[in-house]
Formats: sequence, C-alpha cells, structure tokens
Amino acid sequence: MSSHREAPEIAKDPVADSSDLYAFVSPDKRDTVTLIANYVPLQLPSGGPNFFEFGDDVRYEIHIDNDGDGRPDVTYRFEFTTEITNPNSFLYNTGPIDSLDSKTWNRRQFYSLTRVADGREHRLAHKLQCPPCNVGPLSTPKYAELVRQATYSLSTGERVFAGQRADGFFVDLGAIFDLGTLRPFQQLHVAGKKIFKAEGEPVNATDRMNVHSIAVQVPLDRVRRRANRYGVGDRASVIGVWTSASRRQVRVLGDRGAADTATGPFTQVSRLGNPLFNEVIVPMSKKDQWNSLPPSEDKRFAQFVEQPELAALLPALYPDVFPNLDKLTRAKKARADLVAILLTGVPAGLIDGFTNATGDVQADMLRLNTAIPPTRRPDRFGVLGGDLAGFPNGRRVGDDVVSIALRAIAGLTVPLVDKTFRPDAAAAAVTPGLSAADVTAPFLGNFPYLGTPYDGFNNPPAGS
Repeated sequence: MSSHREAPEIAKDPVADSSDLYAFVSPDKRDTVTLIANYVPLQLPSGGPNFFEFGDDVRYEIHIDNDGDGRPDVTYRFEFTTEITNPNSFLYNTGPIDSLDSKTWNRRQFYSLTRVADGREHRLAHKLQCPPCNVGPLSTPKYAELVRQATYSLSTGERVFAGQRADGFFVDLGAIFDLGTLRPFQQLHVAGKKIFKAEGEPVNATDRMNVHSIAVQVPLDRVRRRANRYGVGDRASVIGVWTSASRRQVRVLGDRGAADTATGPFTQVSRLGNPLFNEVIVPMSKKDQWNSLPPSEDKRFAQFVEQPELAALLPALYPDVFPNLDKLTRAKKARADLVAILLTGVPAGLIDGFTNATGDVQADMLRLNTAIPPTRRPDRFGVLGGDLAGFPNGRRVGDDVVSIALRAIAGLTVPLVDKTFRPDAAAAAVTPGLSAADVTAPFLGNFPYLGTPYDGFNNPPAGS
C-alpha cells in the first residue's frame, strides 16, 4: 500500500514499481497543478555503497487525460542516465557533496524531460540533474540546498524535480494484512458495544523510508483541453491522471562481465491511478495483467469494483458490526458509488458543488477538478470530510487515503446513489488510526511538497 509491491511481478522489479501518485491544484501557486509519482519504494536510508536510484533502462511517465477516454492527451516522460566520475573508487562520494557539481560526488543521475501532446513529442529539457541521496550529515550537510539546485523552472512554464524524497504514505501494514486487523478501530464502542480488543498501537510501516519521486508543476492551461469535447461547463476543468513505467521488451544478459543490453519497443510493466486500486480491488491472478494495460481497458475489472472482496470480508472479520453492509453484499448489488468514485468520477448532483466526472468510459485515474481551489485548512478525509479539494478529487500528500477508502468500501458512500441505504455506525469510524502526523519527515509547503529524505546516519535512530 498504497501501491508498494502490489503485484507479483512488479514486486521483483522495485526500480519500475510505482508506489504513490498525487495530483492537486498547487496550494501556493493556484494557477498550476502539481503531479508527483513515487517509485523505488521501501528504501532503507542506510543504503550504501550502492544507494538507490532511478533505472536508466526504465521509461517513467505521468499521463493526463483531458477528454474522458482513458487515454493520454498529455504525457510528461522522464528518462535517466547515470555517470560515474571516478571509476577507481567503490564509494558513492569521497567527501562532502555541497553542490550538484561537487567533484567528490562519484555517481550522478541526469534526465531528459519530454512532453508528448497531440501525438507530437517536445523535448523540454536535457541533462537535468538529480540531487544525491541523503547519505548523512557529513556527506550531504546542506541537503535542502541541493534540492533547491535540482529544482528547475522551464521556459515553457513547468517546474520539475526528480530525486529522493521521504515516503509520505502512512499505513499500518502489519495490522491490516494480519487478517484485516485495524487496531484503533477495534477499541471503539459502536452502538454501546465494544467491537474487539487488539493489542498495541498502530505503527506507520513506511515511516523512515524513502522513495524516488518524479514531480512536475504545470500551468493549468497546459493540462486542460482548449476545445474540450464536452464544451463549457464542469467537465472542461476535470483531468484524469495516472503514472506508468515501461521497459524494453527484450533484455540480453551480458557475458563475462559485459553490460546487459535492451532492445525492442517499450512495454508497460507498472501503472498507478487511484491509491489501493490494484492493491485491494484487483484479484491476485489479474494484478500483473492490470499493470500491463492502459486505463481505457479497465472495464475488464469493473466487476471487482462493483462487488469488492473487502466489502464481504469486513462483516466476516467483525461479526455483528456491519449488518447493513453484510445485507448489501449478500444481495450482490453492484456498488454504483464505488464505480463513480474509482472508474467514472462523481457526477454533478450527488454532492453539493462538486463533480469530477469524466464521462462513461470506465478507467482508473486520479480525477481532479482543477476549478476547485485549494482549501486553507485541508481536511485529511477529503471529500468525506467536506473538503472538496481532497481525495478522491485528486490526491494531496496529506490525505488519509486508507481511511477514506475503507469507509467508502464499508458503505459510507452508498447513500450517494441509494438514499434508502443506511450505513452502519462503524462505517464512519473505521480507520487504521494513522495520519500525516505519523510521518516523521514533515511535508513541505511548496514544490516538491514531500519531505526531506531520511539520511542513513540518523535512521533508524540510535538505540532503536
């Protein structure tokens, strides 16, 4: 979770594994949208001498659909190359790295950024530099300054960054995958009855771990469709966003120490739209297939959204706590609320002042209504908490997507499409019990928003 090691094959290929995707109107620059895709999940900070990095043989892309067909209209493509400055040293650095051109830094990564729109490729930048990994206070003493140097403002209006960041996702993995244990939820009293006693406090399993992020901040007029096929109105401001990683179809292993070679066309090996979609909606036997397909093919998986396995598991795991959900699930009634949230967007009229619908094509994308401005005091429960600028309207770095998703699956959103359904009292309380406060590295107030990566010297803390 959100998409860390979520499918059998991509779990073996962390360099191409997309772990989290964010899309939101920039709170400090409201005429832009920020798109962030994380890769290389579950990085231990003390990763030397071979510190984590992007793959030179992977094509990383962030896609934007602005006409509702589940296919990319605008794509930002990142492609990386690695250079070694001292071939006779085993070290990542031989002294402090105080700038991006420091001679003591031995292994550097550069990237090109290409914008693909209307079938045409436009190279926006070439040989932009990533910052180093956050090795420690002696090796990278002024890490924030290195990040500043590696954040580029382009003549076309975009800002871009690619490099290591702190993982901002928060989840109690150890509890959730131990047969759906939700530690704080099980301590609650629902309808005067204690649900179940679980020992211990929730633990953020991804805290003090790093990821590698590709991030781009784009002027709104560069993502919206000028002549939208929907014409004027709500849908003209709605975009769908997903990320993907692709590899060449053929890889030839080098013999006797020779370098491997890759050839053939690129083929997609990973993708991510809504958090948790492939993780908890798609069955194990189809996860690898899902990763290989574009969102326009997601009608193949609609049945698992209409009748999610987790909705049937909650009443079984918590007897007598979800009677209304149990009745709904046993009736085999399609979950039109989840289809709207995950596959088509929420149509106008269901929530006052809100829509992020993109049409009838069923596609897993983060749908963002760019006409909805950021809120001054974001609610971590997003739309469920009355904050229309939060998930599932895009996704901000601090949104509690696990609790939101669990509450929706538990039936809290069914009344949007069925006024006769009464959610169980527990549906509004179900949670793993974590928030952004459980992320040790604080989020930033400006681009690239994710916190400073944890350094290898201080993490884990001494004595832990």
